[in-house]
Amino acid sequence: MKTVCTSLLGLAGLALVALATPPARALDSSTGPLRIERVAGELIEPWAVAFLPGGGLLVTERGGRLWHIAGGKRTDVAGVPSVAAVGQGGLLDVMVPRDFAESREVFLSYAKAQGRGEGTALGVGRLSADGARLEGFREIFEMAPGARGGRHFGSRIVEGPDGHLFVTIGERGDRPSAQDLGQHKGSVIRLNRDGSVPADNPFVALAGAQPEIWSYGHRNPQGAALDLRGRLWVHEHGARGGDEVNRVEKGVNYGWPVISYGRHYSGATIGEGTEKAGMTQPAHYWDPSIAPSGLVVYSGALWPEWRGDFFAGSLNSDFISRLDPDAGFAEERLAAPQTGRVRDVAEGPDGAIWFLSVTNGALYRIVPD
Repeated sequence: MKTVCTSLLGLAGLALVALATPPARALDSSTGPLRIERVAGELIEPWAVAFLPGGGLLVTERGGRLWHIAGGKRTDVAGVPSVAAVGQGGLLDVMVPRDFAESREVFLSYAKAQGRGEGTALGVGRLSADGARLEGFREIFEMAPGARGGRHFGSRIVEGPDGHLFVTIGERGDRPSAQDLGQHKGSVIRLNRDGSVPADNPFVALAGAQPEIWSYGHRNPQGAALDLRGRLWVHEHGARGGDEVNRVEKGVNYGWPVISYGRHYSGATIGEGTEKAGMTQPAHYWDPSIAPSGLVVYSGALWPEWRGDFFAGSLNSDFISRLDPDAGFAEERLAAPQTGRVRDVAEGPDGAIWFLSVTNGALYRIVPD
């Protein structure tokens, strides 16, 4: 266990100590001027952030570290599983369930070595009272082996309204597998809290299908969130164009790689076009691609005008995308020097919009100016 101090900007709601210089106003927006405050720096490929009740937060680094940040210091949490930090793989998402105050459970998704390849896995442990270690960590799911290469692990975790767990899994660069229910590649899976399969999953009784699958035909979903009505949404990377926003529904096929609004990186067409019977259209798509990562549907706590809007980071164009689903997913792009390669976006308990920048190796929060 290693404890080090980091540059933290004061935030009473999360018991952080003010050590940083107050920032200047960073950007204007449709709802007025915004200020971007740096909360923690010196992060190496940060991937996800999650908030703890009563103050403090957790941040993953792809290389395999889990940081606990609270009270003016950060702690390198012990007890984290070994990960395959290969290509885009490594330690990925972190999710704090609603009953954390009682259970102290923390869920992690990660790339796991599987013989000559790697696959997305999910595990859970209990965070010690001092935040220094995960106790009794155990793996509760791993995708069926057979994937190779370091691409498209997906890996976002969402706790559903009824307590089930949703996990996104990319097609691992094996395009046709996203249409194969016998593989987990290119799917959103749904699990009970202990990793067992819910009896009402759509393909439980289908011979040869992976029973965890909830939806399929996805490319690489790197953002997932519940909207204010408790419905699950994901966004996913296209190839050259065709990044999508999809409302995830039971048993639905989202079409990859048969239909897409993008092209292969070579410029060649993908599949059979943009639509096909039995395959669902995206609610929104980007062309050209923004390489979206991280997703939150905003409550409206600090900006009532943005209630129900979607916020997603861009990994290739250095901005945060705000989408208004009530206006046909009209987009506003929030860009500043701090928004370089945004990997995760979250709403904090303070109502601020928080994000992780890979370029700057830092955690920030956006507040009204």
